[in-house]
Amino acid sequence: MRHVAFVRNLNQGQRGHATTADLLAAFADAGCRHPHAFRSNGTVVLEGDPRSALDAMDLLAARTGVAREVFVLPLDQVAAVVAEHGDAPDAARREFTLHAPVTIDLDERTRQQAARRRCRILQTGHGWAVTVNERDRESHATPVVERLTGAPASSRGLPTLVGLVDRFG
Repeated sequence: MRHVAFVRNLNQGQRGHATTADLLAAFADAGCRHPHAFRSNGTVVLEGDPRSALDAMDLLAARTGVAREVFVLPLDQVAAVVAEHGDAPDAARREFTLHAPVTIDLDERTRQQAARRRCRILQTGHGWAVTVNERDRESHATPVVERLTGAPASSRGLPTLVGLVDRFG
């Protein structure tokens, strides 16, 4: 079964960040089969036990000196989100955010928190949320979700996920 690992705050190859070679080596050394980096934002498609992604982060930290969080979902679940949101007229402004394994309630407090950051939360699941930003080329999901959950989060634009599913799905 294929999974997608979303490494938080990793811009491969930029100063102070791991290279793609370091990232893929860490996943391979952790026992992930056939790890493939997608783009340069810390998104990795892998086969094998998804828990090995946590080991990969330990190995990456040992290799580069930088600790990172990782969130993992089955590729099928990512594909289901893309199927539901990918054709929306505002898909270019939508973000998919991975976070602690809780479900965010879509209550008034949540709506107000998102509105303060110029976005709306459209859908939530266990450990993920889909948001839409008010304006093009803005990205507000991560800080909103981190504030709501009190824990780290990592976001990818929906167009990135559409490309990922086209390539690996």
